[in-house]
Amino acid sequence: MSLSASFASACQKRTVTSLLAGRVVKKPKQEDAKGLQEAAIQLLNQHQNLSSLLLEVESPNPRNVFCKENAGQKDASPEGLPSAIAGSLMVSELRRQASELGIPVVALSVKMVLERLMKMTGTEEEDEDRRRVLLTSSQRVQLCGLLQSTRELLSLGAFCPKLFWQEYWKDRKQPRLEVLFHLHSQNILTVKNILESDEGVGSWLVSELKALCGWTAPEEQQEGNQVQHNVLTTVVGVLVGTGFEESQGTAAPNRRVSLLCCSVLDDMLSWFLDTLDKSHTPQSGGAAELWIQLFDVSLCGTSASPEALRQFFTHSLTHTFTYKAQFKVSDAIAMQNEWSFAKTSRLLTALFRKLAVVFSVEELLHHLQQVLETHEVNWQHVLSFLSTLLVYNPNAQPSLRELLSRLLSSAFEGYDLENMITAFLLARQGALEGPALFPSYSDWFKMSFGGASGYHGSSKKSLVFLLKFLSDLVPFDPPQYLKVHILHPPYVAVKHRNLLLDYVSLAKTRLADFKVSVEDMGLYEDVSGAAGAPVKPQSQALQDVERAVSLFESTGRISATIMEASIFRRPYFLTRFLPALLEPRVLPLKADAKMSFIEALRKADKIPAAQYSSYVESCQRQRQQHREEVVVETDDDPQGVLAVQLQEFRRLVGEGDDGELSAQLCRISHTLSVIFPDRPDPLIGQTVVKLLTDTPPSAELHVVNMILRNFCQCMLDVSRTNPPNKQSRWAAQLLSVLLGHTQLVSALVHRLWDLFHNQGPSLSAAHLLGLAAFVVHLHVSNSQSPLVLMDPPLLPKPVPVTEALSCALLCTTHTNMLFCLRFCVAAVCYGICRGDSPSQHPDYVPAGLYKKLLYLIPRLLPEARRTPLTSEGPGVSGEEYQDCGTAGLWNSTTDTWRTSAWRLWRNTAFRQLARLPQYQLSLSEWLATELRVQRNEDALSDPDRQEYQRWAGLELYLSCPVEQGGCGGDMKTLCSHILNSIMDHDPRHSQETPEHRLSETGTCLPDILSRLQEAIYDMQLTAQRSSRGSRGDACHFLLELVSQRCSSSVTSDSQSIGRELSLQHALQTWNRVLLALPALLFVPTRNEGGRTTLDCNTLIEHVNQHQRKACSPAGLLPYHVTAHFLKGVLSASLGCGHSSGEVNKAWSQISLQCPLLLVSTVHWWDRLSPTLSSLWHHLCDGEPLPEQLRLLAACQRWACSLVQDVSSPVPPAPALLLAASLHRAWGGCQGNQGKSQSLTATLEMLGQGKERQHRKVLVFLLFLCVTDLLSTYLHPQEEESRRRTGELCSDILTALVDSPDWLLIFKSPATGAVHEQGLYQSVTMVTPDEHTRLMPLAFYSLLLQQSPELLERAARCPGFLHTAVLCYISLLQLFLDGRTPHPITEHDASQVTEMEPSQVLSRAQQFLLRTISQSSPTVLSSSQLSQLESQCAQLDPEVAAALSSHLGPDSLSQEMDFL
Repeated sequence: MSLSASFASACQKRTVTSLLAGRVVKKPKQEDAKGLQEAAIQLLNQHQNLSSLLLEVESPNPRNVFCKENAGQKDASPEGLPSAIAGSLMVSELRRQASELGIPVVALSVKMVLERLMKMTGTEEEDEDRRRVLLTSSQRVQLCGLLQSTRELLSLGAFCPKLFWQEYWKDRKQPRLEVLFHLHSQNILTVKNILESDEGVGSWLVSELKALCGWTAPEEQQEGNQVQHNVLTTVVGVLVGTGFEESQGTAAPNRRVSLLCCSVLDDMLSWFLDTLDKSHTPQSGGAAELWIQLFDVSLCGTSASPEALRQFFTHSLTHTFTYKAQFKVSDAIAMQNEWSFAKTSRLLTALFRKLAVVFSVEELLHHLQQVLETHEVNWQHVLSFLSTLLVYNPNAQPSLRELLSRLLSSAFEGYDLENMITAFLLARQGALEGPALFPSYSDWFKMSFGGASGYHGSSKKSLVFLLKFLSDLVPFDPPQYLKVHILHPPYVAVKHRNLLLDYVSLAKTRLADFKVSVEDMGLYEDVSGAAGAPVKPQSQALQDVERAVSLFESTGRISATIMEASIFRRPYFLTRFLPALLEPRVLPLKADAKMSFIEALRKADKIPAAQYSSYVESCQRQRQQHREEVVVETDDDPQGVLAVQLQEFRRLVGEGDDGELSAQLCRISHTLSVIFPDRPDPLIGQTVVKLLTDTPPSAELHVVNMILRNFCQCMLDVSRTNPPNKQSRWAAQLLSVLLGHTQLVSALVHRLWDLFHNQGPSLSAAHLLGLAAFVVHLHVSNSQSPLVLMDPPLLPKPVPVTEALSCALLCTTHTNMLFCLRFCVAAVCYGICRGDSPSQHPDYVPAGLYKKLLYLIPRLLPEARRTPLTSEGPGVSGEEYQDCGTAGLWNSTTDTWRTSAWRLWRNTAFRQLARLPQYQLSLSEWLATELRVQRNEDALSDPDRQEYQRWAGLELYLSCPVEQGGCGGDMKTLCSHILNSIMDHDPRHSQETPEHRLSETGTCLPDILSRLQEAIYDMQLTAQRSSRGSRGDACHFLLELVSQRCSSSVTSDSQSIGRELSLQHALQTWNRVLLALPALLFVPTRNEGGRTTLDCNTLIEHVNQHQRKACSPAGLLPYHVTAHFLKGVLSASLGCGHSSGEVNKAWSQISLQCPLLLVSTVHWWDRLSPTLSSLWHHLCDGEPLPEQLRLLAACQRWACSLVQDVSSPVPPAPALLLAASLHRAWGGCQGNQGKSQSLTATLEMLGQGKERQHRKVLVFLLFLCVTDLLSTYLHPQEEESRRRTGELCSDILTALVDSPDWLLIFKSPATGAVHEQGLYQSVTMVTPDEHTRLMPLAFYSLLLQQSPELLERAARCPGFLHTAVLCYISLLQLFLDGRTPHPITEHDASQVTEMEPSQVLSRAQQFLLRTISQSSPTVLSSSQLSQLESQCAQLDPEVAAALSSHLGPDSLSQEMDFL
């Protein structure tokens, strides 16, 4: 081994310290220490190798140089030699060798450090080294030690950093960025100095930053990620601080460095944006994602000031907006739908969020406007930024609308197209994000240009500018925007209408290029301009059908839109709408709304006959095949995406990140738009959703359940940590997104109805709390929510969602009551706790649910009746409310229902709500709810229920003020409320499902009737004890109340079938109430000259005006009602002085003024006679019946004797009584040949009689038989019965045909013939108005069955032609109004045939024209002729011409000339 090798080996084994220690044999004296030190240095200088010495002096700490515990030891001297000795040794050796070589010391030191650095970082293979962006752990430790030694040399003036960098930069390998970072961190050489050294440093720095962003730390280097982050943040901080610090009057070199820093940052931002453009998965990250994380306010500090950071973010926004401005405005218009937030790269939205964090919304929009005015921009980036701003900042909408207003005002002031197109693009972009963030494009366009006060309304020039602008957009506009412009055109004055028509024509042509024909546009299409797949014409037609059927069902008429489309949009109507409407299906047994709509269109000749026949045949085939459609649920990818998004939403709700929450909701909204394509909404007013209460949930049940389940889970998660008033707005934001999808809202409403109505008791407590909160937030969002139209119509008109859902909460059984109570308690508690102050409680507490509690809590908790809401009971002070108002009240919802309900009842906030009108449960509402309770399943026993009802009626509501829904202490008001509620109650329209509905005997109707009886008895007893009162007060009060009810049912649309059915139901219900009240009540007495007499006027008026309208069959009161009235007359007469005489007077008055009661009494006499006789004998101690009743019995015997062909004298009775007796007796002689012969003989006898009384009997008899004939038209009967009725009418007519009296019964009072009817006018009060309207039909139906001889005799009868023309006019009007029954039965001698109404009308016209042509000109007076001509001119000009030509003055003159 050589000497040098041995020396080197020894040096490696023993350090300088050990060598010195070995040579110190004894401790030197204090005064010899300095000398020894100098001697040692001299010795080492003679034998030291410079490189080995540098390696030895480093002696680095092997621990991680980035650990915090080492941060304070950076400047400490290395172990081994003291700092002064190590530095002295190094500098001494450097000077010695430098003097030998003849070079400067600093040059030698730089060469030494650089050699050591290159050796340290160049030990690996070159390829592998180039792949390694950062140093290894061992290299990093050695480098830190080297740099510490270098700092020592620098402090002693033996090192030059700039020279070091120049030499390092000249190396064949470019420096590592981490080395630069360590030089900067050790304050040896700053990044700023490096940037000043060479212009090529910028490009090198960019490449190093890109490589470092894309580097991934190996598993064995745990500290690699921290090193990577420290290097990047340090370098970026220096670049930002150097490039964007405000420096007024900076020197040129500094300016050059500043621009270089900006260039490096711009290059990196461009690289980031290019990476997004090249990526095929815009939601993935990588190197670009790491770079974007550096844009953070944490850069503020030693590297950059806050102002520099703002300047950097502003500059970056500008660079992003203007980078690669490759999209023209036309491209932006066409491609804008693909740039919504949901379709934008997640990294790009993250960049915008980072850059916008230090600015307000106004500052951002102002800067955006400046960039748009001064630069060519990348429209994709600009519009994506706007979407991000709207999604993440809830206050952005008002600022954006203000910006759009400024842009439009500026555009129309200077006719600036730049501002115009900017405003339209920004408005459309906002509309893409849904109505929760910005109004739809159609709404914005209508608000901006839909009225005379729009931006274009100031002058014609402005209008031309707008239309020219819209026309220029046509070649590039997507179809949905063209539809907005066509269906919601800008306001144009009439004189400039042609300008708009030119644009509409151009837009329609462009739509045709898209193969989106205007004819295929929906009739009720809501063109919002929102992004999404266009609706296919077939789907649009189905939506139009659904809307048209819904309108027809609610109005009963074909909408004007459909009628116009059948004329002006006939191709769409025939090829799209009708095929969608006439889709074959299994028709229900009972006609539904769609069938009725189809039938109405067919009658209006809007459906071609062949198409309708094909539809009917296809439906029949469907019924024969009995095929049922099966809905197969499949796993749909959007549903899976929605499930993942909802889970992520739940996580974000728990974390409370509002910004990410808004972004996630935007993604959820986009997914929902795929699952639930928007349905058509009404063009005017609020959207209406139809709720089919009897229909099971739809096919979207899985999605709806997923949404509701997620909401409940989120609510439980946040409620564990925060009470409702401390929770964020996540629920309101979610509801806002859900309400933006009408089809989803419909599915949600149907599902909630099904849960509350059918599955309520089975819901768990968690579900109940979550759904209660959901309903509360629906109530808060009422202004955004669609209205709900219920089918069957439990409510008369569309109502808010929460009001409709409150109807699903039943209070009919014990089980339903408990669920309803628990749910409403949870909802009201949540609403009260959610509101921060009492003034906000109405916004959060649904009135319908609150009223349910006002009904249920006193019913189920008797102790609540002792503390009504109108009084301050114990324990309801403000202090207690303050103590348990929020946390205590909300926590009580998990207690038993009794505890939670009782605590809520005593809560101050709950009681304060009762002072508001909308939260007060009126007596009418209480009665309606109580009437629906099923007694057999009630929570209360019969005695408890009666006690509760008496408490509610007599204690709660009787004394309650009228303005609060009570009676104000008036017993009459209480009776009227009870009676109105009974008459309004209809079990057929109950909220119960069909299989659970009970008859009226199962409800509380008997109990409420008992309460009515008690109230009326109390009122009557009070009146009797009062000096001013009488028994008649109750009678007048009740009958007046019923009269008002019946009058309100007859409006201007009195011919509506629905109104008539409602009236009949009201009267039938009243009759049931009437029979439950004492008969004596309805026949009051009065004092006249000291005598007590019966007062039947009110009863007669009631029968004539109302009872006759509900008779079935027509013209006949029910037996029980007839008996009740007669019992009342007999019982009331007992209070008069001469009972029998008063009954006779009352019956005489009834015979003259109330023919319906007379005819009904005759009809039911066989059953009435025993009852009335028994009652009279009991009342009058065996006295015989009054004379008038005995006369009635005599008429019955006379009529029966005639039927039996036994001659007997005619009783001295009124003609109507005789006719009614004959009508009743002959009613049972059908098919009896002998009785038919006796009938003919009787008619001949009465017809040949000279007495006018006999003729009146025949006229009344004819009227009663014609009434039967009309009943056969309206209500189909057996064929033999119809034939016999027609023959009887013909027989009577034969006996009367020569007398003009029979014509009077066919003259309608509407024609002004009341004074002509005379004695026969009262008989019209027997039948309802419907029969009176149909008398013209009966007239011609009867005449057209007669022989020519009889018709000729009839034509010679005075007044026949006048009556015939009037009846024809009325018949024609009936036909035009569609009020004729069909088919009409025609009775021939040989057979019974049926005629359509049009056939009756046609034959009537022929008969009338023939009669006119055969009549003398003098048969009509001049006034009658002019009246008939004017009436026929509009309805039938042919008849009017015949009257004029045959009976006019000219025809009379010609006849005289001829004579």
